[in-house]
Amino acid sequence: MKRIKTNIFLLAMVAASPLAVNAQTSNGDSVQAKKKVHVAFRDKDADQLLGGVAYVDMEELQKKDYTMSSLEDLYALVGGWNGSSLWGMDTDQLDTNDNSNLPVVIIDGVKRPSNNVLPSEIEQVTFLKGAQAVALYGPKAAKGAILITTKRGKVDGLQVEINANTGFHVAKAFPEYIGSAEYMTLYNEARANDGLDPRYSQQDIYNHAAGLNPYRYPNVNYYSDEYVRKAYNRSEATAEIQGGSQRAHFYTNINYYRSEDLLNFGKATENYTDRFSVRGNVDLTLNKLIKCFANASATFYNNHVNKGDFWGEAANMRPNFPENAAPLIPIDMVDPYASNALAILGKSLNLLDGKYFPGGTKTNQTNAIADCYFGGKTTGVSRQFQFDAGLIYDLNKFVNGLSFKTQFAIDYAASYNLSYDNKYAVFIPTWSNYNTNDIIVGLTQQNDEIVSGHMVMSNSKYRQTISWNGHFDYDHTFGGKHHVTGMLLGNMYTTTSSGTYHRYTNFNVGLLGGYDFMNRYFAEVALVGVHSSRLAEGNRNAISPSFTLGWNIAKESFMKDSFVDDLMLSASYSDLNEDIDVYMGDQNYQYYYLYDAQWKTGGGNFSWNEGNHSDITYSTIGSNPALDFIHRKEFSVSLRGSFFNKLISADLTFFNSDMDGFIIKNPSMFPSHLSGGINGSTFKPAINNNIQNRKGIDFSVTAQKQLGKVHATLGVVGSYVKTNYKKFDEIVEFDNLRVEGHALDAIRGYNCLGFYTYDDFNKNEETGKLTLKSELPTPKIGGTIQPGDLKYEDVNGDGVLDTNDRVDLGTWSSPLHLGINLTLKYKDFTLFMLGNGQFGGETVNNGPYYYMSGESKYSVNARGRWTPETADVATHPRLTTLASANNAAASTFWLISTDRFNLRKVQLTYDFPKEILNSKYVKALSIYLSGSDLLTISKHRKIFETNVGHAPQTRFYNLGVKVTL
Repeated sequence: MKRIKTNIFLLAMVAASPLAVNAQTSNGDSVQAKKKVHVAFRDKDADQLLGGVAYVDMEELQKKDYTMSSLEDLYALVGGWNGSSLWGMDTDQLDTNDNSNLPVVIIDGVKRPSNNVLPSEIEQVTFLKGAQAVALYGPKAAKGAILITTKRGKVDGLQVEINANTGFHVAKAFPEYIGSAEYMTLYNEARANDGLDPRYSQQDIYNHAAGLNPYRYPNVNYYSDEYVRKAYNRSEATAEIQGGSQRAHFYTNINYYRSEDLLNFGKATENYTDRFSVRGNVDLTLNKLIKCFANASATFYNNHVNKGDFWGEAANMRPNFPENAAPLIPIDMVDPYASNALAILGKSLNLLDGKYFPGGTKTNQTNAIADCYFGGKTTGVSRQFQFDAGLIYDLNKFVNGLSFKTQFAIDYAASYNLSYDNKYAVFIPTWSNYNTNDIIVGLTQQNDEIVSGHMVMSNSKYRQTISWNGHFDYDHTFGGKHHVTGMLLGNMYTTTSSGTYHRYTNFNVGLLGGYDFMNRYFAEVALVGVHSSRLAEGNRNAISPSFTLGWNIAKESFMKDSFVDDLMLSASYSDLNEDIDVYMGDQNYQYYYLYDAQWKTGGGNFSWNEGNHSDITYSTIGSNPALDFIHRKEFSVSLRGSFFNKLISADLTFFNSDMDGFIIKNPSMFPSHLSGGINGSTFKPAINNNIQNRKGIDFSVTAQKQLGKVHATLGVVGSYVKTNYKKFDEIVEFDNLRVEGHALDAIRGYNCLGFYTYDDFNKNEETGKLTLKSELPTPKIGGTIQPGDLKYEDVNGDGVLDTNDRVDLGTWSSPLHLGINLTLKYKDFTLFMLGNGQFGGETVNNGPYYYMSGESKYSVNARGRWTPETADVATHPRLTTLASANNAAASTFWLISTDRFNLRKVQLTYDFPKEILNSKYVKALSIYLSGSDLLTISKHRKIFETNVGHAPQTRFYNLGVKVTL
């Protein structure tokens, strides 16, 4: 590790040193030509893009929008990107080994996690949405790719840019829970609903309500100022150094940030996260034919946190628990004559300031408050080192227009936890009352105390990625009219991770040919050979073809002198082979050997030969060597143009994509006698069968105009995606259960008809027992049904309410996503605003904060419970101390719309005029104020802004300054 740190330091010093490239001071003029768009293994002019591609100029964006992560806010700038997927392509099972569910992320030509590059390091982000755009990256990128290109040295001489930011995260909302007395009252009501005696006496309830002794009768509010502050600081500093000469250029980024925490007591006051990183990119021209480049980055990340799960406990620990003992109790409440109790405390290693000891019960032997004081602390450590190098060889002397480029990369990532794992005791008090004063006359210790003082390493993980690509490129124009391009490509990467036997690999070769006539008519063909070790030998290789045609209509004579500046129409068809979805399982995914017959031993035994036993061996899957890739079969049409002398520019794409051949286990087409044996054994093979369809549009429109002294730019982007199962293997008894033809992420649940009332029951006059009337369907979803429980529709009409009555209630995801951005420039001021919205989706709001049963902590939502008096206005079923699957089930009662619009960013920037600076040392100076996550407009805003069991959401207010030297 010391050697790695030394090498990183030397690399940073070399990259930052002007001597490394014989740089001389100059005026800093750019030596780079007009920017191009970075696409798969090549660069293209923006006006020659043929659909399915969008890009963001991050250098320009960072001048008006300060962001803290690489892809932050980009869903409001790029149509078809919703923040987690491209064109609605599900990415949950990408098995990327980088703790990310994003599409494949390529940084400087290498597959890498997006969280290890900062916005200040990025030149451009390209989104490859269409199948034709991503084909060259092989089977693991078939659901889209995001290309992140970092900055490179552009100036001769030396330029230094320093950016400093500091701001505060302010909590949006905290969960609201009822106090002890109200909770105890409602809990007694819940027991009465269950036919049980009260748990709490009226005197107990009064004592908690009076608050005369909060240590014996606690009323703990975990979200009070005693434990949680309303804001915390985040500060960041970045230095960017670049320069060079005729033969070499370099770019270096050095960054450090530190972020605090909302907790403000115990060890939690020392919580913070910090990150230090350094990146160095070097470009070197060896001679007229050969250019080299090398990129390296190192990241040191530390997360310092207290022991315990405060936010999780705050959502579960009832305000009066531990009963008869507050989380911390003053020692002076112990009777001075209770020598045994004082002797026990005298031996304790965990007394807060010598004044307080942790309280508890036999069933509550820890608590969230004591965890923070006495449990110890943990530091999560992450280290990443990334290096790649390559060369570009001009082969013009052999074939005009021919070149060769190759790149090799090796990345390391390691993480582990360092912790002090202390164990503390809680003390159960025995209370008495002398002369109306509560006093502790005895203590019982629960648990031993251990304060080791030794740091423990745990949860150690590592990841290594090795990648290589090489390609011959051809680019030549014949006769000034016929532009021909081509590429012959080899590409691979492999990732080895701790705890994973199989490497995560991608290998493909590719042949790309392109032609355009006078930048008017375009054709492009790609043939990509892919390989997957997840399939059987003899079936591991396949060809993925892609065909694209384009027509620049604006180049036609009939468009001359029209309002159209540029108008490109393109169409594409692709059939990509992917193995991302070659897996089976719901929790523990199996990616390999699905084509082989598989057997298991155990789970029972046979008896034979007078009592001897043999373990059962049974089949879990049959053999299918013909198991194949999943195919992304996609047709898309794009129209892109600008009009009225660049006043308006627009991009519209329609796509229809089938993911064909998802693997299923126990297919229904095989006879039933092949499955259902001992331990659920089956001889049925896994086969390719199900088809998922996604179709929709993505769009972007930008308008810009000078309005007096104000230059205004308005952008609107979005996408509308509908999904369905085009084919799904199923045998269903009732049509309402059918999956085929329905949305991929359909919410299945019950149509709620309201609450059961006393009119739905017959009452036995002797016993008072209620029985449901015979003409009503028999509920079998779970739990005892009483007035105040939820009543559902018998959809299939069989007289029984069970899972066969579930229907589609909506979709978890929103089909429509919108983004809006506005830039107003007035003299040296720039106002930037950005928002995003989603519409058409739903969610089931039946978590324990919103539906309370059993021993749950009661939120303020319990006040809307059903009672005979509130039957017409109730917003919550009757309270119960028992489990009620009936009330907790997904249904229209709990269904809410996720429609919302978010004002994500407002930033005001002032760029000091150069004549004011008038300094040979300071070339540019900017100052800005920004706010993030400022406003949510939604019918259910409060629900969306309230985190339960996790740290609160925050708004961020920032002050920044940027200076160029």
